[in-house]
Amino acid sequence: MKGLLIKSPWVDLILEGKKVWEIRGSNTKIRGEVGLIKSGTGLVVGKVSIVNSIKLSIRDYQMGNEFHCVDSKESYELPYKNTYAWVLEKPEIYENPIPYKHPMGAVIWVDLSKATTSVSPHRF
Repeated sequence: MKGLLIKSPWVDLILEGKKVWEIRGSNTKIRGEVGLIKSGTGLVVGKVSIVNSIKLSIRDYQMGNEFHCVDSKESYELPYKNTYAWVLEKPEIYENPIPYKHPMGAVIWVDLSKATTSVSPHRF
């Protein structure tokens, strides 16, 4: 399973089901379940399903506050030249977060099958 690095408070909002668009500067072809890694903690805190990736116009971004949770005052321009909403469903918080070893250079994705050593792979 892949792990997606997300900073707080965004990862918490995703896990609570409040944030269903993860805004990124690139498209993703990845679909299905991914682990959610809270940036800077060394922990996989839950999982979510990526079901789509949509290129956003400025209007889409401004009208989508309820989906991406960015304050409307900060939505006056797109955050990236090419802005995408990775559409998320079925968030699940892990009761016991899973520690992983962060590989050098990983900034978006982590291969959790290689980075988790203390937990059996079926946990994901």
